[in-house]
Amino acid sequence: MNVPNKITLSRIILIPVFIILLTVPFDWGEWEIGENVLPFSHFAAALLFIIAAVTDWVDGYYARKYNLVTNLGKFLDPLADKLLVAAALILLVEQGAAPGWIAIIIISREFAVTGLRLVAAGEGIVLAAGSMGKLKTATQMIAIALLLLHNFPFSFVSLPAGQIVLYAALLFTVLSGYDYFVKNWHVMRDSK
Repeated sequence: MNVPNKITLSRIILIPVFIILLTVPFDWGEWEIGENVLPFSHFAAALLFIIAAVTDWVDGYYARKYNLVTNLGKFLDPLADKLLVAAALILLVEQGAAPGWIAIIIISREFAVTGLRLVAAGEGIVLAAGSMGKLKTATQMIAIALLLLHNFPFSFVSLPAGQIVLYAALLFTVLSGYDYFVKNWHVMRDSK
């Protein structure tokens, strides 16, 4: 249990706090931002989400820089990302901020890739995330952060940046899932 893995675990621990901030009707006031109103509890949830998303970069950077990459980290890091993204997307759908069909496609892709990783693990193979997967994760995190912030700061200029980035994240999600399965199909084909 090295430092990068502890950082990853902290990301998982932040998820229930994020969920509470976004779902419990705290009456902490709200801000008017352009055409939208942002409850302070949603701002706090967005801030916590952004902190959790940044730890994804921090733990990976730290692990590579100090040669602390472990199989546990290769497993926990994408799991933490998937849990965080799934929780956020489901809550955004519940609030009417994201279309349900997009959340279904993104979460389904995550289950499919996790299934492939489990088959690979059964064969003693660890499949690390590729550059397309990292781009997918980055766009998902940015889209979710914008949607959690009720499109701040773009709400001042009536630009639906959160929705635009969400559709970009959907595109990268589908492309990276396809790429992942094409590159690693041999794992499924050759599994016992």
